[in-house]
Amino acid sequence: MAVSNGDKIPSVTLKTLSSDGVIDINVAEYFSDKKIVVFSVPGAFTPTCSAKHLPGFVEYSNDIISKGVDEIICISVNDPFVMNAWEKDQNSKGKVTLLADGNGELTEALGLSFDGSGFGLGKRGKRFAMIVDRGFICHLAVEEKGSFSVSSAESILKALDSI
Repeated sequence: MAVSNGDKIPSVTLKTLSSDGVIDINVAEYFSDKKIVVFSVPGAFTPTCSAKHLPGFVEYSNDIISKGVDEIICISVNDPFVMNAWEKDQNSKGKVTLLADGNGELTEALGLSFDGSGFGLGKRGKRFAMIVDRGFICHLAVEEKGSFSVSSAESILKALDSI
């Protein structure tokens, strides 16, 4: 069952790459004292993700931060090396933090995974966006299969005005 508004963010570990190597980030701890916009893409370097989803959050990052958001995070069921390469490709460093959910643990814990094996993708995360305030989900927008509207940066900007 998928999470909903009011639910606490699960305590799972994501990964990122730094100059010191791979770093673990416990989501529940990291989100506990921040207001964070999180969006999920089915895969780094995939068409809609690279052409629209991540670029929209990069473009509107200052507007989102100006609404009291501490950080914008993009997650994907990819490894930290792929996410690091995608960050460079998309020039998103300093605007959007890219975190790897390599084993899909966060995506599974949120109830927002799907099986893309028919397309050779394996298990992936649905396209969604959420606003997490001090560890609690206060806005969740999950896309219908094949859609891209409710999880866009523009939609999140509107949601920030209403919460």
